[in-house]
Amino acid sequence: MGRPRSFDDDLVLSRAMEEFWTHGYAGTSPARLAEATGIAKGSLYNAFSSKRALFDQCLDLYHRRVIETAEYWMARPGTARECISAALKAVVDGDLAQAQRRGCLVGNTAVELAGEDAGMSEKLRRMQDESTSWFAERIRRGQVEGDVPHDRDAQALAEHVANTLAGLRVMAMTHEAPALHRIIDTALTVL
Repeated sequence: MGRPRSFDDDLVLSRAMEEFWTHGYAGTSPARLAEATGIAKGSLYNAFSSKRALFDQCLDLYHRRVIETAEYWMARPGTARECISAALKAVVDGDLAQAQRRGCLVGNTAVELAGEDAGMSEKLRRMQDESTSWFAERIRRGQVEGDVPHDRDAQALAEHVANTLAGLRVMAMTHEAPALHRIIDTALTVL
């Protein structure tokens, strides 16, 4: 029988996620993970089995946080355009407020690993499709409530918004709020 863990899994995952988000999968060494989490490499890998398994759990944690944020913004009162605009601006402003601008962990991982790892590509696609579905649901609600024209394809509009968000996360690494907010305002004229 193994010894019980002497650390909080959620805290360790959060710290490891920050390292992967900042340095990428390849750039995050076992030594860096051990230092960031305060857990010896052997204990870390005994608990999470491998760097890849730890990374997968970190992506899941990141995605759960994205889900919480999306649920908050999509449920707010207002038109579909107002809710989606507020959500996009909150994400961009959050990116700009970071000490080191690092974009989106899902997007960064897609750039780094998706072309080399079919399993990772599928995982990231599911996460991206879920994000698109939140926009589609809010747009459909806007159609029911009368603030989005009924003749618009909600799925196509949601894909446009999701693509805009992905680009904004990259541009937030090098641009400032006024330019990014203008892009949001322009992109949402389709609603």
